[in-house]
Amino acid sequence: MSNTIKLRALHPLASRDYRLLFAAVGIEVFGTGMWTIVMVFQVLALDDSPLALSAVATGMSLGLFAFSVLGGVVADRFSKRRILITVQGSTAAIMTAVAVLSLTGNIELWHVAAASFAMGAGSAFFYPAYSAYLPVVLPPEQLLAANGLEGALRPSMGQGLGPALGGVIVGMFFPAIGAVIVAASYAIAFVITLFLSRRDEHTEPTPPEDRPTVWGDLRAGVAYVARTRWLLWTLIFGSSLALIVQGPIEVLLPFLTRDRFEDAEATFGFLLAAYGIGGAVGSLIVSSLKLPRRYLTFMILCWGGGTLPLVVIGVADNLILMLSALFVVGALTGAGVVVWGTLLQRLVPLDMIGRVASLDFFVSIAFMPVSIAIAGPLSLLVPIPIIFVIAGVIPPALALIALLAGRMRQTEDSQPLDAD
Repeated sequence: MSNTIKLRALHPLASRDYRLLFAAVGIEVFGTGMWTIVMVFQVLALDDSPLALSAVATGMSLGLFAFSVLGGVVADRFSKRRILITVQGSTAAIMTAVAVLSLTGNIELWHVAAASFAMGAGSAFFYPAYSAYLPVVLPPEQLLAANGLEGALRPSMGQGLGPALGGVIVGMFFPAIGAVIVAASYAIAFVITLFLSRRDEHTEPTPPEDRPTVWGDLRAGVAYVARTRWLLWTLIFGSSLALIVQGPIEVLLPFLTRDRFEDAEATFGFLLAAYGIGGAVGSLIVSSLKLPRRYLTFMILCWGGGTLPLVVIGVADNLILMLSALFVVGALTGAGVVVWGTLLQRLVPLDMIGRVASLDFFVSIAFMPVSIAIAGPLSLLVPIPIIFVIAGVIPPALALIALLAGRMRQTEDSQPLDAD
């Protein structure tokens, strides 16, 4: 049964809410992807300096990192719908201001940096609220399909269409026109979220005197993760995976490509495209199937086994083999991410999803820059092909440790999902 058929079988209001939310996320992802290109060329137009570009580009990551934990607490304390509306509206207003400043020639470097920071901060509030809102508008058996569609949407819109169209627009005109389109994208997403139903606002509000503090909510979220073995060991394994894999792909793959192929720039682009397409395909395939009975085992083995093709990247100099290897890495990674998002929404209590999602977000983005930072120095000590081989073979061993230490099979037996 296709995802379209599955979604048509929903209650009309739930189906309407999901379609609105999916449209808003797609447009928002497209706008963010385009902004990555617009930002680069706007900075270069103001200050043709790698240092300036690096400082501005870091702004989005800083905004995301600074508010990632707080975003989950807010999502669990307040209406998810209102958070989604506020984030989209605020980002639309900020991007509109940037577009006006750029069109009038009054834009400065700090304006671009502040906009990037605000966009990162907005994402830190948006995605925990989105993760917690989905179980409100969709029945449990529909969450896998919804997460799979969203998992395919991100690489296709955020890494594909958005940046590609951004490059064409900026190349044909100038950065200000791209900024106008980004602002329009967020404005449309804002208008769409206004039509979401108030399904998460019908609960009785907690009296202020009985409501825990923000710090208390955060401690409760951390305590829940710490005492939930499958969740704790999944986060430990996922953060280890980010530390081991992200640096080689982001930093070392371009050097490997340059050493092996004449047209290094185009080849590197094809390799990243294969990785992104694999992620979209893997997400769609998993979303069209039933959630596996051994759902945690499946997810961990997808992530752990999914790094083995990196060995091929290390030892093979054939482009077809390298493209195929990265496609498989992307597909298995994407499949695991879809199952992970679904399990957060089905196994974690509804009033805790935002905090758990934000902690997952925080751990992931904390280790990614560390991996990127150490990849370069490490390559001076260890040959780059050997680093890819190591990055391919260590995660499967860590996956087995996570399966045993997290008692994944016990959780699967005690909490069966979608079982006949």
